[in-house]
Amino acid sequence: MRPSERNAVSINGQGDTPVVFLHGYGCDSGMWRAILPAFQDSFRTVAYDLTGSGRSDATAYYPARYASLTAHADDLIAILEDLDLRDVIAIGHSISAMTIGLDATRRPDLIGRLVMVCPSPSYIDDGNYTGGFTKADLLDLIDVLDANYLGWARQMAPAIIGAASQPELGHLLTDSFCRTDPDIARHFAKVTFLQDHRAEVKDIAQPTLILQCRDDVLVPPQVGDWMVAHMPDASLTVLDATGHCPHMSAPALTADAIMRFLRTPVAA
Repeated sequence: MRPSERNAVSINGQGDTPVVFLHGYGCDSGMWRAILPAFQDSFRTVAYDLTGSGRSDATAYYPARYASLTAHADDLIAILEDLDLRDVIAIGHSISAMTIGLDATRRPDLIGRLVMVCPSPSYIDDGNYTGGFTKADLLDLIDVLDANYLGWARQMAPAIIGAASQPELGHLLTDSFCRTDPDIARHFAKVTFLQDHRAEVKDIAQPTLILQCRDDVLVPPQVGDWMVAHMPDASLTVLDATGHCPHMSAPALTADAIMRFLRTPVAA
């Protein structure tokens, strides 16, 4: 099976420059539906489901292989090579922001610019670094996921969306969480919440836009400040939005911020 088939790749748009969208934990490529039209007149949009998510081939998800983000980064490389895409703009939400970051350092020929939506290189507080949680907090969270994943999903999805005036979005994210195979979801949660990629993001040389919301239950504002301070060519935009999924709750703001970044000429 070709990588583009395994991961249910969809390609749209009129432009020549490819923009690749990677979704976050518990989601699928459909979570980008509200902002994709903003790019399709000027860019070639590529969206796909991470292995184990959405319409991907879940039988390809081997826990031993996907015990780190490296496997998801390998999948992205395989898809780009399968589609013969180079110098793409990579947009990653949440944990997938780290996936595109890994590939930016490994294969700079494939990725020319990055947009990281609500990223976190580490969720764990460590000395002067504020990740938002203690390791004990996250281990407790994983215990809850192991004991009652569906209950956790129903409780947490609205808080993660953070848009009380749009309850339908909380229902949408809850449905997405609940469609994910619980075993895969629990396994990927450990990879997501216990990862630490602070060292790798310091090596990302490509122009990078970091998008944060002014209030995010998962990622405190200090994370964006730390990333800008430690990355060679990163800029930070704080959206006037709440929650961890601005591409869903504030799609116009999110698309506008990304388009402004993409229209900015790259320094020679």
